[in-house]
Amino acid sequence: MKISGNTVFIPGATSGIGLGLALRLQAAGNTVIVAGRRRALLDEIVRDHPGVEAVELDTTDPQAVVDVSAEVQRRWPETDVLVAMAGIMQTEDVTTGDFLATAEATVTTNLLGPIRLIAAWTSFLQTKPAASIVTVSSGLASVPLPITPTYSATKAAIHSFSESIRVQLEGTSVQVVELVPPAVQTTLLGQQDDPSAMPLDEYLDETMALLEAQPDAHEILVERVKALRHAEAEGRYDAVLARLSGH
Repeated sequence: MKISGNTVFIPGATSGIGLGLALRLQAAGNTVIVAGRRRALLDEIVRDHPGVEAVELDTTDPQAVVDVSAEVQRRWPETDVLVAMAGIMQTEDVTTGDFLATAEATVTTNLLGPIRLIAAWTSFLQTKPAASIVTVSSGLASVPLPITPTYSATKAAIHSFSESIRVQLEGTSVQVVELVPPAVQTTLLGQQDDPSAMPLDEYLDETMALLEAQPDAHEILVERVKALRHAEAEGRYDAVLARLSGH
C-alpha cells in the first residue's frame, strides 16, 4: 500500500486508532472520508480537521453498508483504499447465559461489519489500477484475552478472513493489509490510562513508518504485538495465555 496519494474510506474512525489513523493518513497526503454512527462526532471531526470528509454509517445495519458504500463510491469515485476499523470490546462471563447478547453484538460489529464492507467494495476496488483493503485484527487473534472471549474470537476470524481473501485477490489490483494492534491506550475496554498499553501516538508513529517502509507487507506488526503474534510459533503460548488470564 502506498502511503500517500490515495482516497481512503475509513468506517469506524470517530475515535481511537481509527481517528488517529485517519488524521495521519490525511497528513501524509491522502484524501480521507471517515464514517461512524454518531453524527455529532462526525460533525466535530469535520469542523476540527479541515479537509476530512464524513458520512454517517452504522455497520451493524446491512442495508446501510450497501447504501453508504454506494454513496461514497459515487461522491468520491477515486476511492482506492478501504480501511474496516469498526470494533467493540466488552467483557463476558460465560458461567451464565447472560453473555449471549454481548457476544452477538460483538460478532455483528467486529466480524459481520467488516465482511459486509468488503462485500460492498471488492468489485469497485478491482476497477482501480492499484487498491487496498485494510483489515484490523489484534494481537489477541493469536492468544485470546479470556475475559473477552468473543472479541478475541472475532479478531482471530478477521485474521483468517484476511489471509483467505488475500489469496483470492492475487492477480487483481487489490492488496490486502492486516493491521495487528497490541493493547493501545484508547477507550476500548477503558485502556486509555492503562500504563501497560501502548500510547496511541507511539502506535500510530510505528504503524505509519511500517506502512511506508513495507508497501508490500501482508501484516503490520509493531514491536509490542510480536510477543502475542509469535507466541505459539516460539513455544510461549501457554505462558502468554496464563499471563493474560491473570495466573
